Formats: sequence, structure tokens, C-alpha cells
Amino acid sequence: MGSSAVTTQDEALLEVNDLVKYFPVENTDDFVRAVDGVSFEIIAGETLGLVGESGCGKSTVGRCLLRLHEPTSGEVLFEGHDIVGLPHRQMQALRREMQIIFQDPYSSLNPRMSIRNIISEPLKIHGIGNRGEQKARVADLLTKVGLDPKYMDRYAHEFSGGQRQRIGIARALALNPKLIICDEPVSALDVSVQAQVVNLLEDLQYEFGLTYLFISHGLAVVEHISDRVAVMYLGKIVEIADALELYENPLHPYTQALLSAIPVPDPKAKRERIVLSGDVPTPINPPSGCRFRTRCPIAIPECAEIEPELKDQGNRHLAACIRIDS
Repeated sequence: MGSSAVTTQDEALLEVNDLVKYFPVENTDDFVRAVDGVSFEIIAGETLGLVGESGCGKSTVGRCLLRLHEPTSGEVLFEGHDIVGLPHRQMQALRREMQIIFQDPYSSLNPRMSIRNIISEPLKIHGIGNRGEQKARVADLLTKVGLDPKYMDRYAHEFSGGQRQRIGIARALALNPKLIICDEPVSALDVSVQAQVVNLLEDLQYEFGLTYLFISHGLAVVEHISDRVAVMYLGKIVEIADALELYENPLHPYTQALLSAIPVPDPKAKRERIVLSGDVPTPINPPSGCRFRTRCPIAIPECAEIEPELKDQGNRHLAACIRIDS
């Protein structure tokens, strides 16, 4: 499970402290509390999976790390340096180390640019190599992601969805980054193609020593690729643990409900489904105390008054629930 490229020194490549991102609601004084006090770290060489229902804020977290969204507050430490508030020129230089693979492999590729220009654009922006060297780099990257370099002068619409996502991966690799934010990179692909792309990402991680934040709502995919997994609900992380530990021993009732919904490959085996009541509350006016309490099967009156902290429950397993006995 996950990559064997994790370092033994446990060096944090990225550390996020109390990250907050609010979006103003037009013509009102309200805010969408998309990310509301998120903290985690990613060790150099590992894959941290970030999972949760649609709208929980996981993609916003990924974009805040690259400052595609400017954080409202909090720290984002990359190799020990806080990148929040860095001037544009310094941030542009840092983006050589941090790249993103987007969810939709079609809309993220410029339809008016050839594949050669799409992949070489980062090289041109950062002034790396001449035209011949850039072409050679594009050919090498296409080979790395399993595409024939002779097609580099074609356009995105001439490729399948899986091939387009491979082109997006090649573009992300162009500058030899250390960290790649994978923002639901396989959710728009057929199931058979998803496995191919995930295996490609694992191979590239091992070959280049990459570090991934893998954002997805597909729990089975996250289990396959991740070393550790963080679970988000309504702008907050409610549980973090090693992948094997989390899938075998989920502590938070929300994580338990999510895992109960994963299909079992054996038709004779049965899994007791935990069905949550109600809808996800609005992030404009989230519930007091524990945000999950309005749908939680084990909620008690104190859950409305106490906002649970993300506490270590042992075995590097953190969970935020006052009903858990540590």
C-alpha cells in the first residue's frame, strides 16, 4: 500500500497549521467556511490521501497549498518556510517545486495548444533550456507517462480521457517538482483507466522520489495509493491515520460510515451499511460544537457545545470526537 519511497528520516516536506479559507457570499455579510482550521503534515516521499464527500473543502485545501486560492489565515510551511504572503516573484520560483494535476483532463488542457506546447510551457516560463532541449524534454516526459512522442504535435481533443490525464501528469513533472497535488486525478476516468493512472502515479513516485497529496472521494483508490489518510468533513479534518490502520480500525463515526459504503468484491460477503441521516449542513452556517453531530448516530447533547480537537488516540491515529475513549 502506498509508495516504498517514504524516507526513514520522517522529514516533513509540507506542514500545514490552522489553515483557513473563507469565501465571501455575494451581496451578504456571510462567508462560506470552506476550510476552517486544518492542520496536517506530509512526509517527504509519502502519499497522504485526503478524502471526504463533495463540498467538504478538500480541493480548496489543495489549491490553498499552491496559493491558487489565497488562504484567509494559517501557515503553509514548505521545507520549513512559510509560503503564505510570499511575494509573487518568490512564489513563482517556488512553484517549480510544487505542481498540481487537475481533476478534468480536458478542461485543464488548452485546446488551442499542441501537446508539445502544453508540456513545454512550464519550461518556457522558467527559462529552462532552448527549443531543442525543450522538445527533447517533452519527448522524454511523454515516454515516461506511456505515450508515443511522435504525437506531441497533436491537440488535446485527439486523445482519450486517460491519455489526456497522462499529458497533464507529464506537464506536472516538467519542472522536476518535489510535491504534486493530485486533485481527484482519476474521478473523471473510466474505472479500468483509473487503475492504469494510479499505477502510473505510483511508478513515477518511486522513480522520481515524489511526494503526493492525493485528493479523492473514492475510498478504494485512496486505500490503494496512500501511506496515510486524512478524512475531512465540512471544512475540518476529523481523522488521520496510517492507511492500513484507518481502514481496519476507523475511530470517527463519519469515517466508519464512509468505509461501510465501499462495495465488497465478494458477492457472498456482507457489510453492515451505516446510513447517515439528513443532508450535509451548509458551510455558511455550520453546526455548533461538532459539525458532524447533526448526522451522527452516537451524538449526545454535549456534542453541540464542545468542538472536538484532533487528538492522538494511539498508534499515530488522530481523531476528533468526544465519544472516543483514548
